[in-house]
Amino acid sequence: MAESVAILRRRRSDDLAKLADEHLQQDLQAQDRDKLKSAASTISVWTTVGSAVGISLGLFAAIRLRSTRKAFFAAVRAQERPTKVVFADGRTEPIPDLTPLLKPSTLGDVATYFFASLGGLFLGGELGFAAGAASGSRGISADPESKKRIETAFRKFRADVLRKEADSLDQGANVSDVMF
Repeated sequence: MAESVAILRRRRSDDLAKLADEHLQQDLQAQDRDKLKSAASTISVWTTVGSAVGISLGLFAAIRLRSTRKAFFAAVRAQERPTKVVFADGRTEPIPDLTPLLKPSTLGDVATYFFASLGGLFLGGELGFAAGAASGSRGISADPESKKRIETAFRKFRADVLRKEADSLDQGANVSDVMF
């Protein structure tokens, strides 16, 4: 049961975290580790700020949309509408009143607030992440020697991960366990 929910799967992520920690300790100097931690915290801060701004803008857009919908409904309701149509042959047909269908509803308001907030969260979070990644990478690439050591450590880590996956596949492990 625990393996079916992504957040509860710990086995593979724990192994990768241990391997990454080994490479951080062996292949990098203290200042390199500090730069990586600083870049990670920069990304986290930018993503949090972007998400908060995105939710705020999404709520603002939802409020504006709701007030526009209410104003539109009030204008339609106040407008004098025809009640019947007379055709050239003299036949008269009644026009149904669609005003109750245009009335803003609580369910519509809830959906507007939810989806506008969700869209703002997604857009703001992604833009914040991109800005944080750009800012963090500038801090890492400022020192060419440090950048080279970090890239080398990442290559070694990635090679070790691929070796472990290849070894587990050679031993007959289930492909879906290795991939996911």
